[in-house]
Amino acid sequence: MRNVSFGLLVVLTLAVFWIPLTTLIKFSFQQEHYSHIILIPLISAALLVLERKRIFPRVEPNRLVGSALLGTGVLFYLLGPRKSASLSVNDQLSVAILAFVVIVIGGFVLCYGHRTGRSALFPLLFLFLMVPIPDYLLNRVIAWLQTGSAEVSEAIFELIGVPLFRTGFIFSLLGVTIEIAEQCSGIRSSLALLITSLLAGHFMLQSVWAKAALTLATLPLLIVKNGIRIVSLSLLSIYVDPRFLSGSLHHQGGMVFFILALILLAPVLWLLQRAERSRRTSASLHA
Repeated sequence: MRNVSFGLLVVLTLAVFWIPLTTLIKFSFQQEHYSHIILIPLISAALLVLERKRIFPRVEPNRLVGSALLGTGVLFYLLGPRKSASLSVNDQLSVAILAFVVIVIGGFVLCYGHRTGRSALFPLLFLFLMVPIPDYLLNRVIAWLQTGSAEVSEAIFELIGVPLFRTGFIFSLLGVTIEIAEQCSGIRSSLALLITSLLAGHFMLQSVWAKAALTLATLPLLIVKNGIRIVSLSLLSIYVDPRFLSGSLHHQGGMVFFILALILLAPVLWLLQRAERSRRTSASLHA
């Protein structure tokens, strides 16, 4: 009965939010930094199914907390500045999808209880990744990635002895001039790497501190990965073929450097796993 109730609530919510949700799907295909959005609810649902024995051992509906979350989501949707002329389509969509996620989480708690909600905290909070990043914050993130990538690229060029002249985001190298534009910030692969890090921490680490440490360790890798990409393409264009700066490796080669970032992240994950085992062993010896 609870599953039917939650299913009906989700269907009703989907119907109410049909327009912003279809707009969100279009965004995921049109904006490269939102290509992950369409996968988020699928991953969240898969996590609930895979971990159902841990999440649903004892279900006690909680009308108070669930109704409060539902009401918050509804009020946010009704009273939020969704159609303000001062907001972009992206920001209006952020408000609507945020309200959608809060309502879905509220419905889950209403039907299954706050204890079950705590057990399903990661899959439920994971849904917030489908909320479009507000323009102000997105621009700040892109600027951070852009600036960091430029600094890392310059450091690598100097380390390997490649002469350069830099003016802001423009690098003059041996017969080649490159600009680290906003499109070169690597925002798409950076979001993919961050999401992968969160999932890896959830499945392969147990303690909150270790999961947080893995996420924090991922942040500098976002910049290092993009710096390596910029330097690699630049060197290939100088010493192999100038067309590397405009070829497929430039436009579709993000997966190569994404895998490189995962390789760099793997030792961090291994060290955190060892630290967790050491703490458990120490705790058992002192018990």
